[in-house]
Amino acid sequence: MLKQKFIFKILFAAIALAPAASAQVNALSKERLIKYTSQNPYERFPDGRPKVPDALLEKVKEMSAEEVIGIARRGFPNQYVDGFRILSPGKTMVGRAMTLQLMPLRADVAEVDQAERKEKGLGRLSHQSAIDMLQKGDVFVVDAFGNLDAGGIVGDNLAYYVWKTTQVGFVIDGAIRDLDGIAPFGMGGYFRGAVPPAIKDVMVTGINVPVRIGKATVLPGDIVLGDREGVFFIPPHLVQEIIDEAEITHVHDEWTKKKFDEGKYKSTEIYGRPSDPALIKEYEDYLKQKVGPQAYERYSKRMQGAGQQRQQRKQQ
Repeated sequence: MLKQKFIFKILFAAIALAPAASAQVNALSKERLIKYTSQNPYERFPDGRPKVPDALLEKVKEMSAEEVIGIARRGFPNQYVDGFRILSPGKTMVGRAMTLQLMPLRADVAEVDQAERKEKGLGRLSHQSAIDMLQKGDVFVVDAFGNLDAGGIVGDNLAYYVWKTTQVGFVIDGAIRDLDGIAPFGMGGYFRGAVPPAIKDVMVTGINVPVRIGKATVLPGDIVLGDREGVFFIPPHLVQEIIDEAEITHVHDEWTKKKFDEGKYKSTEIYGRPSDPALIKEYEDYLKQKVGPQAYERYSKRMQGAGQQRQQRKQQ
């Protein structure tokens, strides 16, 4: 009897997860998603999506786009998108990407997908199938191929659901509707335009799959950082490094201004990095005190690695 109950639980869990991957032109298995995000050092959601800790998300909220731009030097030059209309320009939006891919409706493809779902006893696949999967801390990231003619992906009712469920917001490479109704929520929101019609003439081709937003490729679990300029999509394995670098920058700026306040130095003696050995030691001691020994050790290792790379380039 216990064995039968155990088997039943396993089957029930498999059925519960099936709608997320069923009848989609593009779908990722859990194993494939884990492979694509194999450098992720953190926990994962049951579907394999990386789950960067909430404590790190809080630190990312203190950062600016200028402090994240360093990911381009780490082999990720296409993770920033601008040109959006912004729902709450004074609000920094940070969360984990949960992705939806839409394509222009093609009846023969859509009919096959919906027929497969019907055979399995599943409901109709729509953009709300993805919305129902959202969790607290998510950002609803929608590839609507920048097409305003596809109508509003969310209006005030679904946007309110996204807001109440995630407490974060959305990035929609397409349109929204009911802008006057959505604006008062105070949620984060990035979109290409606002139009009167509801969503139309599109089909769902992927949920929690890689999507293209502008020129960026976004993977489920990427950390989304939106400010009044645009949106960064940060791979999970780079989050801690970017945070460390931002903290170093804050301390560096603080120490630089402190030395300028003394009125004894020319700008080139202090900024961007002092050349006098005594000032270098003073700065390094100040930095270690401010960021703590662990962050300072990670910083030292990166500096050593960067120095070795420069030396190698010189020898080539």
